[in-house]
This record gives sequence, C-alpha cells and structure tokens, in this order.
Amino acid sequence: MAFSGNSTALKPLAKEKQLLAYYETLFRAWGCQHWWPARNRFEVIVGAYLTQNTSWTNVERALRSLRAAGLLTMDGIRNAPLPKLESLIRSSGYSRQKAHRLKVFVEFLDKKYAGSLSRMFAQPTEKLREELLALNGVGPETADSILLYAGQHPVFVVDAYTRRILNRHNILPSNAPYEEIRALFEMSLSGINLERTDCGASSAFSPAHPPSRMSLAKRSQPAQVFNDMHGLIVAVGKHYCLKSHPLCDECPLQRFLPQLK
Repeated sequence: MAFSGNSTALKPLAKEKQLLAYYETLFRAWGCQHWWPARNRFEVIVGAYLTQNTSWTNVERALRSLRAAGLLTMDGIRNAPLPKLESLIRSSGYSRQKAHRLKVFVEFLDKKYAGSLSRMFAQPTEKLREELLALNGVGPETADSILLYAGQHPVFVVDAYTRRILNRHNILPSNAPYEEIRALFEMSLSGINLERTDCGASSAFSPAHPPSRMSLAKRSQPAQVFNDMHGLIVAVGKHYCLKSHPLCDECPLQRFLPQLK
C-alpha cells in the first residue's frame, strides 16, 4: 500500500498515545537494536561527529582506521597532526571539517573539565547540552547523541528517519522544529515500565549492531527507553520507510498509517 498522507494531523494527546503505541509495537516485534556500537564513551563521541552527513558504514571504516593507528583515544585525537587525522577519517566525508571539530571537542574537554569525561557528564543535562551546542560543528542531533549514548542522559535523538516517519503518519510535518519533536517523544515515552521491556542481549529482529559495551551500559529508565526508540526508528527508516518507494505493507507500523483509519 502506498502512502497518501491526506489526513488531518493528529491532536497533541493523540500524538503522544500514538508514539507510545509505536514504541510498544516495534519493541515487541524487534527488541533492542543495541545502540550505540562502541567500546567506550569517547568512541561514541567520535562516532557522533563522524556520522554527520554520511552513512554508518563509512563511519565504521573511519573508526577502524583510527583504531588501527592507535588514535581512537583522547590522547590520539589530541596529539595527532591534522593531516594524519584527516587522512584516517576520509571515508566519513568532510574529513577536514570533522578532524578540526574533533580537535575542538578535545580542547573543550581539556579546558573545561580537565580532560575528564566523567566530570563533563556529571553536569546537568541542559547545562551540558548548551555547552555542546556552542562547539563548532555540533547541532542538536550530534549534541543529543553524545548526551544519550555516551553520557546516558535522558534526551531523545531526532534524525531524518524520525522526521520522515512522523510526516508520513501525519503526526508532525518533516520541517517541524527539532525541539518540538524531541519534546513530543520525551513526553510520550516518559511513563514506560521497563520491567516488561527489559533490554537483554538478543532481539527477534536482527539488529543493526551486535551488543557492545556501550549499548549494554547501565542507564536510567528514560534513557534506556529513548535509546530503544531511536534504534527502532532507525530500523524502520532503513528497512521499510524508505525515502523513495516505502515498503508500507511490510512495516510493523503499517496499521497506523492515516489512510487505514
């Protein structure tokens, strides 16, 4: 069934209930998707920078290059000459800008928090978010990815897949403000009881990544739910809610499409 999208947008309360139903439907179908795939917090941060405007496959190639060179560490990024860093992350695209931005982040961490990620992530969420957003090359999606996946802060990450799904389901237009989308998801998912959605190391649907040290890290209930939901949305976007020719009939969210109501 092709998407038509002619219905009136949902009212606020209906939006919250529908997103909660989306979470429950997707989690029952697929379980945990094991985001973020990384060995430690700093690898998450590097990945969050590198994934800007490129695919995760390209990011993985860049991360492997950095790891093989012994530079996937704070000391490595701090001390590596820019040309060498640019060369190692070339597969992720925009390597000159991204290499510079990684240097800027480490400089920020050194000056503000004496090089300590623990000290940085101990800050209140909104305070740290403002500091990250003030850094060169860090937008809301990158900042929230760092907060959620590296720092276990309870913030929801909004990406292009999120916007596409919301638009096609007439929940919000694709150009809705980032903060409006983030707030809607955080309100919608705030009451989920994790005792019935415990995140183990396996999934009924083959996840994008195997379990990693960071994907299985201990986190609060809201942070775990936001982690789950973002990974599930990525799976929908990559496999079903395609930019062209969406596979609506095969998608677990098909029954929620506006034309079926």
